[in-house]
Amino acid sequence: MKVTVMNEAGSSEALFGLSLSYNSSPSKTVANKLAFKGDGHNKFLEMIAVWLDITAPRYWWSQFDTYRIGVTKQSESTMHTLMERAQTQSDFEGKLDPFVLRVLNNYIARKDLEGAKTHLPESFLQRRVVKTNYMTLQRIIRQRRTHKLVEWHEFCDAIIQQCEWPELLEEQDDS
Repeated sequence: MKVTVMNEAGSSEALFGLSLSYNSSPSKTVANKLAFKGDGHNKFLEMIAVWLDITAPRYWWSQFDTYRIGVTKQSESTMHTLMERAQTQSDFEGKLDPFVLRVLNNYIARKDLEGAKTHLPESFLQRRVVKTNYMTLQRIIRQRRTHKLVEWHEFCDAIIQQCEWPELLEEQDDS
């Protein structure tokens, strides 16, 4: 799995909007205090847009599709890219059985798209550009941080390491 934060925008606008509620100048301190309150107190997080470049296995993408609100995606078309060349081990997450790879590549060699898609393992890596926001990323991190799939840990770590305001994404334990 590979996750790259391509761009972020709107943080100054979000802080300005937040300051209107408090009749004060934009303040990161107020943002930090409200980021995890919920119930509309943290709606400014929706205004901070984030574009991600993600390469992940299909089984992970099916779980990621749970997060539809505030998310727009564009992806590699399996229909167009799968048939371009024989697939190799590097096109899959983890170790793929060589027999399975041979069967898949036989369908590809015969230009049988339906057969190739039918036999395409869920570990096939697909790349997507995702546009989301801090509120959705915060929800993902809260819900998936301790998930049993290692890819969720990798995703959360990458987001926290690369985003400009990680303190707005993961609540710190003060104990």
